[in-house]
Amino acid sequence: MKLIIGLGNPGKLYLNNRHNVGFRCLEYFARRHGISLNQRRARSQFGVGEVSGIKVVLAKPRTFMNLSGEAVEALMRRYRISTKNLHNIIVIYDDLDLPLGRIRIRERGGSGGHKGLQSIIAHLGSQDFPRLRVGIAPLEDEARQRRAQPDREDTVKYVLNDFTAVEKAVLRRVYPDVADAIYCSITESITSAMNRYN
Repeated sequence: MKLIIGLGNPGKLYLNNRHNVGFRCLEYFARRHGISLNQRRARSQFGVGEVSGIKVVLAKPRTFMNLSGEAVEALMRRYRISTKNLHNIIVIYDDLDLPLGRIRIRERGGSGGHKGLQSIIAHLGSQDFPRLRVGIAPLEDEARQRRAQPDREDTVKYVLNDFTAVEKAVLRRVYPDVADAIYCSITESITSAMNRYN
C-alpha cells in the first residue's frame, strides 16, 4: 500500500492559496485515477483505490498545515504503516525556494523550513520518507518586490494569498507532470521519478 499525502490548509478561506498546491496536485491525481476523496477519518479527507494494481490511499490532512504530522501519524496507524516502511509514503507540498511550477523529488531530507514538513518529521521521528515539492516562487516582477522586504510576515502573506490568473495558467500545465511523477514513483521507483522529472 502507498500513502500519498498532499499538504495544505482546510476550509474555503484557504482553497486557492499558494500554500495549498499540495491539495490541488493530489486532487488532480485522484481525478485522473477515478478515486473519490469522500472519506473523513484519521484527521484527514481521503480516498482509497488502485493504481495499476497497487492499493493507494490519497489523503488531505484536515489539520492546519503546521499540524500535518498529526494527520499523517493517524493515517499510518489506521493503515498499519510502520515507520520502518516510510518509503511507502509520498508527501506533496509547496516550495517557496523553487521557481513557479518546477518539480523536485527527493527520497529523504530535512524540512527546508516548511512547517508542514517539520510537523511530519517530528511526529514520525524520521525524515527518511519521499517527498515531491512544487515551486511557488514569485514571478520575476514580484520577486524583485519581495527581495526588498524579505521578512517573515511578507512570506506568510505571500503563501496564504491566492494564485494569480497567470500563476494558475502555469500550474494547469504542471499538474499533469506531477501526476505522472507520482505514478512513476508508485509503479517504478522514487529513483526513476527523480531521474525523469527533477
